[in-house]
Amino acid sequence: MSYLIVPRDTHTRLVQAAYEHRGYTAAEAADAARFCDLAAEHGIRTHNAIKALHLDELFGSKAGGCVPGAEITDITPQGRFAASRIWDANRKLGQSTAFAAIDECIRLADQYGIGQVSVDNAFHYLWGGGYVMEAAKRGYLAYTNCTAALAEVVPFGGKFPTLGTNPHSWGFPTTDAVGYPIVIDWATSTVAMGRVQQFRREGRELPPHAAVDIEGNPTTDPEKAAYLLPFGAHKGYGLSLINELVAALIGGSLPTLRSRQAPEGEKRTCCFYFQVIHPDAVSGGAFAAGRDQAANVKAVIDDILGHGNENCLLPGQIEADAARATAEAGGLLFSPAEVDALNEIAAECGAATIDPAGLGSTAGSKTA
Repeated sequence: MSYLIVPRDTHTRLVQAAYEHRGYTAAEAADAARFCDLAAEHGIRTHNAIKALHLDELFGSKAGGCVPGAEITDITPQGRFAASRIWDANRKLGQSTAFAAIDECIRLADQYGIGQVSVDNAFHYLWGGGYVMEAAKRGYLAYTNCTAALAEVVPFGGKFPTLGTNPHSWGFPTTDAVGYPIVIDWATSTVAMGRVQQFRREGRELPPHAAVDIEGNPTTDPEKAAYLLPFGAHKGYGLSLINELVAALIGGSLPTLRSRQAPEGEKRTCCFYFQVIHPDAVSGGAFAAGRDQAANVKAVIDDILGHGNENCLLPGQIEADAARATAEAGGLLFSPAEVDALNEIAAECGAATIDPAGLGSTAGSKTA
């Protein structure tokens, strides 16, 4: 598929203008643009600026689910749990909250070997892989999960959506070993709803066992897809349930009420969980054949990809390939339909539109 090359600074200015137009502070808009640049750079088409601003329109600043200019409140019990922080995000922009949380986890991990931050009253942070990737590039093991903004996934064996897409994201410091961080990142649905929206824009069919229509019948037509299915049947369902239980322990709201009108006394917000581990804090030291920790990581990966497995992909490899394609193109890669969507955003906030005729293009990309 051919992609148009949008200059990074053009994209950044557009995203910042869009968020500031909706009342976000300059700092929040900068965080949003940083995140959207990161997603686009790594070929994350399901959680780019188009998705971020669409989510904000449906459930965020235009619907009261996100409060521009909100400040995070640290509610950690005093004198307990030195390596932990508990935050009330007060419905602050999810990307700003997540970047702050991963930085705080890293600070704690440097001091205690491990750090964790749980966040209540949050607004969705979109692509969790971006945050753990940033930590992994800095040399840490990182994990995050969150509850989704909306219950749109049917539990295994059921017929009504009572789960979010509930992503899990892990990042590993493997740049020295393979040239990029291994990032294991997935929604617990077969596809994200952003993928449905992308395929709807591009006129493509969904894979089987990914979605059902309003009556619960399987469909591959993105125009008819109403709800999503968990990947791996009962296994994906179990992973999705983890997020709901972690959120319940934090204080999270009922899945079917999130981002919807809630009865008196109920909440309608998401929860986040972040954890960062310093590699030295898990090192047993007894590596075989005189290897150190970094060499041992490389040896393990080489062993996995040996024995006839040399053509297997590592998680994060596609994103790393996309980042290389972005660097080679000298700008962020968007489909013509995505450029049209970006221009709709520009029209809304009064920013300069992007002239597709003035953009370069690339005939090949390994973006998702």
